[in-house]
Amino acid sequence: MKIVHVVDSMEVGGAETLVAQMCRLQREEGHDPQVYAIAKLGALGERMLAEGFRVEAEVGRKLVDSTVGFLRLFRAFRPDVVHLHNPTPTIYAAPAARLAGAVSVISTRHSLVAPPRDRIMERKYAFAARFCDWIVGICDATVNNIKDAGSAPASKIVRVYNGTVPVQRAPEERWPIKSGFTLLFVGRLEQVKNLPFLLEAVRNAVHQNAGVQLWVVGDGTQRASLEQLSKELGLESNVTFWGQQLEVARFFSAADAFVMSSVSEGLPMSLLQAFSIGLPAIVTDVGGMAEVVRFADGGAVVPVTDGQAMTAAILDFAANQERRKQFSANAAAAYESHFTLPGMVDAYVELYRKTRGARRKAGG
Repeated sequence: MKIVHVVDSMEVGGAETLVAQMCRLQREEGHDPQVYAIAKLGALGERMLAEGFRVEAEVGRKLVDSTVGFLRLFRAFRPDVVHLHNPTPTIYAAPAARLAGAVSVISTRHSLVAPPRDRIMERKYAFAARFCDWIVGICDATVNNIKDAGSAPASKIVRVYNGTVPVQRAPEERWPIKSGFTLLFVGRLEQVKNLPFLLEAVRNAVHQNAGVQLWVVGDGTQRASLEQLSKELGLESNVTFWGQQLEVARFFSAADAFVMSSVSEGLPMSLLQAFSIGLPAIVTDVGGMAEVVRFADGGAVVPVTDGQAMTAAILDFAANQERRKQFSANAAAAYESHFTLPGMVDAYVELYRKTRGARRKAGG
């Protein structure tokens, strides 16, 4: 099949990493995948170009320009499948995909819509969803969120759990220098990640266990303010900001637990990467990450507004190695059963083939 993935950009991020991994596996399976981005090419896009993929970037920054640009690209490539990732790519490209004759048009929403909803965005998405065969949520929480928004008919909405390539354990000589019990956060440094809450919980944990460490891997608009807050909290020797990293295996390999404190979240790829290497997790009680940690019994879930509960979970993990080992085994088992990349790609290929257009083409 000729498959186009449409994304906001190919900067480093969870959905973007997933798309890159999907393309690699789809190519291995004999398909012809390409990526079109509305905005920047980004570091992941540069890597995909080097790997021989076609990646088109900056396909118009305005709706009219983008729609015309996508229609031109689709008519030139004539894809069998157009797979849209998140609302803006769906709004900009779904009508063009249908006009160009794509037999399967799929939209995946990788995150939850936290209240208050952007009504204008949701109305635009609801219009674009008319041109889609399936609307995919990446966990039960996301599926329910889409249904609550009323953006698409319930008959079109399905769940496909995210999957990821397993993290390969790095040899110890490649690990960052560490001491004490080390937590790992991997993600964008944005307001929704609620990292001031996490830093304050770490500060409180350090008062009782000076060996607690936090590694923050990622970049974003909040980085400078977070580094300043870390200094104000006296955490210079306990918190390390590593910035954006394309290769994260050494951090997952060396850390003792994964942590995420978001106020709104779908099913982050970094959590699944942690599970793939048997890293237990402490997460806030939001979205798919809480759903999956509970489902797997792979760690602790704490209320999103309860700093004392986050501190207590950190101290409990630091003090109880046997408890961490059990969570670790559970997390690794859940990954193998439910969150592998081939399992996810197979589920999407089945959806690609379960559309009216695909059935008509197969029958013809």
